[in-house]
Amino acid sequence: MNPTDHSITEDDIANFLANTPDFFERHAELLSTVQLSSGHGSRAISLQERQAGLLRDKIKSLESRMVDMIRHGQENVGIADKLQRCTRNLLLTAHARDLPATIVHEIKIQFAIPQAAIKVWQVNGIFSDEGFCAGVSEDAQAFASSLTAPYCGVNSGFEAATWLPDPTLAMSVALIPLRTEPGQNAFGMLVLASPDSERFQSDMGTEFLAQIGDLAGAALTRLLPQVVTG
Repeated sequence: MNPTDHSITEDDIANFLANTPDFFERHAELLSTVQLSSGHGSRAISLQERQAGLLRDKIKSLESRMVDMIRHGQENVGIADKLQRCTRNLLLTAHARDLPATIVHEIKIQFAIPQAAIKVWQVNGIFSDEGFCAGVSEDAQAFASSLTAPYCGVNSGFEAATWLPDPTLAMSVALIPLRTEPGQNAFGMLVLASPDSERFQSDMGTEFLAQIGDLAGAALTRLLPQVVTG
């Protein structure tokens, strides 16, 4: 064999076809004669049929992704509507001392949370006898300030769970610190609870819960010493 002979490889053919896009235009009859596996069994099909099948599969995949995008968009619109209703009702709350109860009620109703509770500390003296200020230890206050993001997970005996109407049914909880500004010590904490141990999981995203905390924290600044609204 002549050492200069070079056998054509599959790569050579692939490169030729890739660099000669008009090849099948000049040899259109080949498209109907090339036989390939259908991809769904041993039946042989033409190249054109195989390409059409691949295109149909791609369209189905794109349609599925589009349906998912529409569903997620609708879910996001629904959440935004619920958050807007919460915000509206907080703005309509005339007396500051009614805000904790309003927040708890709105969250339970709008987001189907079985149990919720709020405690606030370091409030203006005119609110010191309110139930939302009672029964909060210094340890609980320090724990709230240590949270850089909402805690989600099983209830492992948190003091905050005792603030709930029925702590025995709090299998999983979300603990949300309340602050006037990011990075500052917490002046309160919102606790959400469910009898479902997987409702609030440690690996779930907390961005929305953080937004709830920002909204509640901003509303509850009316209870703090620097803002006296009665």
